[in-house]
Amino acid sequence: MQIAKLAAIALALAAAGAAHAAISSQEAARLGAELTPLGGEKAGNASGTIPAWDGGLSSPAKAGFPNFVSPGRAPDPFAADKPLFKITPANVAQYADRMTEGDKALLRQYKDTFFMNVYTTRRSAASPQRIYDATKRIATTATLAAGGNGVVGAVEGIPFPIPKQGVEAFWNHVLRYRADAAERESGQAAVTPNGGYNMVKFHDEFYVVYSLPGAKEADLDNVILYFIQETVAPARLAGEILLVHETLDQSKENRRAWIYNPGQRRVRRAPDVAFDNPGTAADGLRTSDQFDMYNGSPERYDWKIVGKKEIFVPYNAYKLHWAKTKADDVIKPLHINQELARYELHRVWVVDSTLKPGQRHIYKRRTLYIDEDSWQIVAIDCYDNRDQLWRVQEGHGINFYNVPTFWTTLEVTYDLQSRRYLALGFEERVDRSINFGIKRTLQDYTAAALRARGTR
Repeated sequence: MQIAKLAAIALALAAAGAAHAAISSQEAARLGAELTPLGGEKAGNASGTIPAWDGGLSSPAKAGFPNFVSPGRAPDPFAADKPLFKITPANVAQYADRMTEGDKALLRQYKDTFFMNVYTTRRSAASPQRIYDATKRIATTATLAAGGNGVVGAVEGIPFPIPKQGVEAFWNHVLRYRADAAERESGQAAVTPNGGYNMVKFHDEFYVVYSLPGAKEADLDNVILYFIQETVAPARLAGEILLVHETLDQSKENRRAWIYNPGQRRVRRAPDVAFDNPGTAADGLRTSDQFDMYNGSPERYDWKIVGKKEIFVPYNAYKLHWAKTKADDVIKPLHINQELARYELHRVWVVDSTLKPGQRHIYKRRTLYIDEDSWQIVAIDCYDNRDQLWRVQEGHGINFYNVPTFWTTLEVTYDLQSRRYLALGFEERVDRSINFGIKRTLQDYTAAALRARGTR
């Protein structure tokens, strides 16, 4: 009996170890061969509607704009493309098996105005060669931390390019390459059903130490990135500054966060900037963990890979990013101007996160659609505690080919119950977009530096 019990324990430990094991060297050898360097399928699909990946837009020259530099607005390399077809409530059944549940719900609810223009699929996503090299290097060493609530044995690259568990795909999104450092001026609009809104303006900047050239895990202080967000308008909100140190192994330490309050002229710790606490100045239309589509700790959810599917998703949204596109051009009653949205057929990882028993969150379940070429989440369906679809997120992304990195230029969260939506990412200056040329140090992201920013 004792031997049997010991054997059972040994088998359980072996199973637990296998659940957290890195992939084999044989599997890693597929990266850059039949798989892309980040783990996507290099080949196109059988019907030819998804082409083979040829390296993406890895430079301004490859995009057709050799003289483009940051922080200007990236010109549209696909401006000559015309829609192949339009998905409407009248023909949605024809395409339903390649659509998110969220988009089908939007077509049902806003049947008089919502549609989806589908374009030729352009696999534009690209990252620097050093990120590809790092991904292959760490593929055999990266493992999940305790409970899947972090990553160890990884730095610089994508930790799980051939994911076995849903939480691994989530961490790939969190740790995807987004440049070394950058800043941007952006706007967020909480839109009423009749199209009214007040713009909240932010100054954001980040410093991603995880993916710096030559980064060492031992030197990270368990931090992925440093992030600052200052509210600059309207006047009643201006002056509040949020500082976040996002941690890599959250089983050891949750994210560190501080807020500078201009009224009190003091800095305080902000442990509530996480999970389903309200997002900054979002009028209750998104949670803290919906910024950047989905962020933070995965600990409150069970994660499952549903599979990889071909889905029509927002992609190459250069019309929304275009310098001459103003907020009023985008913001319309009930949803954004769909003439400016571009959808393409891409292979995405479909991942479900379901709230664990005894845990709390306003979303009982979320279904993530994660682009195979970039690990950017491009859409999320959010369900309430009655298992009803409540909110729909769309991440309208572009390849910032001067870096290169594929990232959202506009994030939209639709609330199907209130018939309102939140749009984040508006850039007011026609001559400026995200500035990837800034230089930062760790000293720029201390609590003392935050206090100095607030009182200057």
